[in-house]
Amino acid sequence: MKALVFSEGGLRLEQRPVPVPAPSEALIRVLVAGICNTDLEILKGYMGFTGIPGHEFVGVVEQAPDADWIGRRVVGEINAGCGRCESCRAGLERHCTHRTVLGIQGRDGAFAEYLTLPQSNLHALPEGLDTQTAVFTEPVAAACEITEQVHIRPGSEVLVVGAGKLGILAAQMLALAGASVTAAARTESRLKLLRSLSISATTPDELGSKTFDLAVEATGSPEGYEIAVSHLKPRGILVFKSTYPEPLTVRPARLVVDEITVVGSRCGPFAPAIDLLRRGSVKVEQMISGEYSLERGTEAFEHAGRKGALKVLIRMK
Repeated sequence: MKALVFSEGGLRLEQRPVPVPAPSEALIRVLVAGICNTDLEILKGYMGFTGIPGHEFVGVVEQAPDADWIGRRVVGEINAGCGRCESCRAGLERHCTHRTVLGIQGRDGAFAEYLTLPQSNLHALPEGLDTQTAVFTEPVAAACEITEQVHIRPGSEVLVVGAGKLGILAAQMLALAGASVTAAARTESRLKLLRSLSISATTPDELGSKTFDLAVEATGSPEGYEIAVSHLKPRGILVFKSTYPEPLTVRPARLVVDEITVVGSRCGPFAPAIDLLRRGSVKVEQMISGEYSLERGTEAFEHAGRKGALKVLIRMK
């Protein structure tokens, strides 16, 4: 099969053997995969990963322990736990200390013609949900996780810092949950996009002294953290929604004095994400910046890394 492979020599297109699924796993023919910021950070050394990156995908099941899965169009949860530890028994495979993570840790990913995942990780897609939209399932699930972790009261004042892919999805999700959402972005194009999605948007400088019940930090930058924490009310909630590739300096006194609750938020539930996309409740079409064939995968990554780019897709055929 053809695959985009990352190693010390960089990212390149290679021929690789089709992976052989373990007894509990399915073999999936990938249709389309999306590039996210984690993939870009992997190319800079994040997680020390080498191999085939990519974890946002839609594919068709070619082999599976349960023959009923064969031929189904699917997405898949990215964490594969050991199945035996306390976290796995509690349904928290994402926190299994022995887990592999698709295209991120110990498991080849989706920028290839085929991948393998445990059958239990798969979610069948409804016929009414097109493949281009369904590829957003994983990041929409990550946005859904905020409302799984934090109770959003109707009318709660919420600030989303950052208008990248995840920030835009999080702003939409929180608005659907009944919050009064303000998104902070730097560029006019992102402000315009947010407003087209009926999200109140402004620059960080225009926030003034306004404070919020909850702030979502979705930039992964020290500046984003400072904006988020400085605009929280006492006893507010700070949600970290992006990993930080570089160290972050935190002044605990501010968090202690204002009794700020800090929540780390990562992967989320796929079933509600699929339903939101099926119903069109979360809009993703405007977030697609480009589509490339697998053969042009390195060009796709170059595009995804450009300033202003949002979601770039790679189609396998």
